[in-house]
Amino acid sequence: MQIASLKIVAAIFVAGSLILPVAKQGRAQESPKQQLNVSDTQLRAFAKVYVEVEKIRQAYEPRLKEAKNPEEGKQIQTEAVSKMQGALTKEGLTEESYRQIFEVARADKGFRKKLIEFINEERERYKS
Repeated sequence: MQIASLKIVAAIFVAGSLILPVAKQGRAQESPKQQLNVSDTQLRAFAKVYVEVEKIRQAYEPRLKEAKNPEEGKQIQTEAVSKMQGALTKEGLTEESYRQIFEVARADKGFRKKLIEFINEERERYKS
C-alpha cells in the first residue's frame, strides 16, 4: 500500500511538468493518444484534481519541512497522500486513468494545450 501511495504522489507531482516542453522520442509503439480516448469530462476532472493537488502540496510542503522527526514527517506525508487520493476519488479518476491522461498530454502538444486551458480555468474558479 505504501508503494502505491508513493506512486500516486510521484504521478501527481510529475504532472507539474505538463507545462514544460517534452522532447519527442522516436518510438515504434503507438502514441498514448491512439491508445486512450479522453473526453472533455475526464479532462476537466483531471484539471480539478491537478489544482486540488497543488493546494494540498502548498499546504503540506511547509509542514513536512518543519516536521520535528521522521515519524511526524511520515504522518504528514500519509495525511497528504490520503487527501490526494480523495481528490482522485471525488472526481471519479483512478491512479491509472490520471497517469494515462498525463502520458497523453506529454506525447501530444495539442492535447497538452487543451488540458492546460482546463487547468487554468480551474485555477480561476478556485480564486473566485
